[in-house]
Amino acid sequence: MVRLVVLAAAAITASASAAPAQDVASGEHVFHKCAPCHSIGLDASNKIGPELNGLDGRHSGTAPDYSYSSANKNSGIVWNEATFTEYIKNPQAMVQGTKMTFAGIKNDQEISDLWAYIKQFGADGNIKK
Repeated sequence: MVRLVVLAAAAITASASAAPAQDVASGEHVFHKCAPCHSIGLDASNKIGPELNGLDGRHSGTAPDYSYSSANKNSGIVWNEATFTEYIKNPQAMVQGTKMTFAGIKNDQEISDLWAYIKQFGADGNIKK
């Protein structure tokens, strides 16, 4: 009986510490917070912020035809899940001098879902296969 309780406790601990599962549909909903300034997909264009097609693996400050702050151009960031997660929680803290005036998203599940939605788009705006 004690062994069963220990195994159950270990399973609960392991599942609680696992990264949240990503939900693309929920991420699309979370993207509504980003849409006033950013676009993504086939018809994406720069707005107040740069278009986000092909963000996964892209160097910060390199979206075509967007006027970035020096802070963003010189940040050395290569966008991936880890850098995006840190940045989106508090953009001004990660890149001091960024033009992005956004309070951030603090909810880890929302961030994970948002990343799942964003990373599916290739540089051409098509969903990667």
